[in-house]
Amino acid sequence: MSPYELFVGLRYTRAKRSNNFISFISLVSTLGMALGIAVLITVISVMNGFQKEVRDRILGVLAHIQIQGIDGPLTDWPDIAARAQKNPEVRGSAPYVLAQGLLGNDQVVRGAIIRGILPEREAAVADFATFLRAGSMAGLAPDSFAIVLGVELARALGVGVGDKVLLIAPQGQITPAGVIPRLKQFNVVAIFEAGHFEFDSGLALVHMKDAQTLYRLGDAVSGVRLKISDMFQAPRVSREIAKTMTQEAMVADWSRLNTGWFRAVEIEKRMMFIILSLIVAVAAFNIVSTLVMVVTEKRADIAILRTLGATPASVMGIFVIQGALIGVFGTLLGVGGGVLLAANVDVVVPFIERSFGVQFLTKDIYFISELPSEVRAADVVFIASISLLLSFFATLYPSWRASRINPAQALRYE
Repeated sequence: MSPYELFVGLRYTRAKRSNNFISFISLVSTLGMALGIAVLITVISVMNGFQKEVRDRILGVLAHIQIQGIDGPLTDWPDIAARAQKNPEVRGSAPYVLAQGLLGNDQVVRGAIIRGILPEREAAVADFATFLRAGSMAGLAPDSFAIVLGVELARALGVGVGDKVLLIAPQGQITPAGVIPRLKQFNVVAIFEAGHFEFDSGLALVHMKDAQTLYRLGDAVSGVRLKISDMFQAPRVSREIAKTMTQEAMVADWSRLNTGWFRAVEIEKRMMFIILSLIVAVAAFNIVSTLVMVVTEKRADIAILRTLGATPASVMGIFVIQGALIGVFGTLLGVGGGVLLAANVDVVVPFIERSFGVQFLTKDIYFISELPSEVRAADVVFIASISLLLSFFATLYPSWRASRINPAQALRYE
């Protein structure tokens, strides 16, 4: 394409329209494309941030890899931990006991997941120390029957640090009077807030020795949790570790343990991308109507250019440039606005919530209560490329129509 087509195309773009409606449609096309791109970038960035935030909070409480017994508890967890630690990717290991129980205080009873841990090893696989809001993990000592509660669970039970709760184990004792549940009183030594409602409202930590005693496991444990250097390599590392196991054990990584949730988010993200891309497509196809009307308005000019020696390819190039400029300007405006909005979601959303008295995310329904955002350069480049391609293809038909105009017919009534 020569500078001649570029010069004429730019001149047509800047020139005032005799038909103001054409200018209006051109402005609507540009703003529509910009708005669609901005919304698409913002929504995708929010979903990226939501996925990352929930994943980090889940892995702050859970572990990258979990080794469990297939038919029951693991009887020789030190050997399993030692074998797993031989993998160069493994950074820490910790045994755990996992069971269900009822926690009671006064007239209030709540179901909870009871996790028995070794505090000195737990820090190697989880970040509970950073989640503590009151008390200390140092209070979890063997045979102390101390307990650490999630903040929502503690609020529901109406207890704080220093109070006592009653733990009821589902496995009962058989007596002549019937089955009597096992009861044990625990002292609340700390309260944590992981920022994940499921854990904050339903997880309690005790010392592993106390859990083994209460649930009659002896020296056995429910499993071993592992932390690796790169969590995205967990599927590969888990397969490698599974090959080294001598006991009947199941090795699962964090993506398998939460596969339903992560798959749902990924599908939702793709569907939102497709749906919102239609907004950009509609705006891009408005370029077709804009250029068709411009070609109709410029029929005489096109005929004169043809009589002066312009080829059909040159005429087509002029209108391709004109339509592409609308797409480029709309894309740049949309990318700039989208990145700016996505980067300031944490300011914009609270302002809207305060202004209208609404709350978009509530803790008891969603995993998090704040709207996060993560702008990824790859997503922005991909969205911008799609919009530019759509705007380019939208120019082809009107430009082809312009190149097919017959000069004699166009000038007959001029």
